[in-house]
Amino acid sequence: MAQETATLAGGCFWCTEAVYQNLRGVSAVESGYIGGTQPNPTYEQVCSGDTGHAEAIRITFDPDIISYADLLDIFFATHDPTTLNRQGNDVGTQYRSAIFPHSPEQEAQARAGIARAQADQSAPIVTAVEPDAPWYPAEDYHQKYWDRVGDRNPYCMAVIPPKLAKLRKGFADRIDA
Repeated sequence: MAQETATLAGGCFWCTEAVYQNLRGVSAVESGYIGGTQPNPTYEQVCSGDTGHAEAIRITFDPDIISYADLLDIFFATHDPTTLNRQGNDVGTQYRSAIFPHSPEQEAQARAGIARAQADQSAPIVTAVEPDAPWYPAEDYHQKYWDRVGDRNPYCMAVIPPKLAKLRKGFADRIDA
C-alpha cells in the first residue's frame, strides 16, 4: 500500500481535521503549523498572527483508494476558498486558504483543483499554492479535537456539523461507514 501526504490549510485545523479523518483511504490526519518563519511555534504564537504560519492539516492517504484530486475537491467543498485570510469568525493569515504541494505533480493538481473549484464559485478563489515548508505538529490537545471534545465546544458545534453535512452530501461514497 503506497502512502502519500497532502498538506492543506483551510482555516481552523480542528474544523478541517474533522472533515478528513473518516475518509476511506486516509490513514492519518495531523493538525499543525506550516508556512511561517519561527521554528517550533506554539499555538499561542501562531494565533497571534506574528509567525506567518497557517493552521493546517497533514493527511496521509493511499492514492489507490482516494486520489489527491479527490482530497482537493473535498477541501474546496468544505471551506470558503473565496475569503482572504479568513474562515468565518477566524481572521488572520493563520486562517488562510492554502495548499502546500509536496511535488511538482501535486502542484499541477492543486492548480487544476483551483480551476475546477472556480467553475462552481461566483467569487474569485483566493486559495494560495505555497511552497512546501517545515511542518510543525500542533500540541497533542489539538489532535483529533472534534472526536475528543468538539461536541462540548460551541465554536466547533457551530462550524463543524455544516462541513460534515457538505461532505456527506457531495462525497458520501468516500466516507468510511
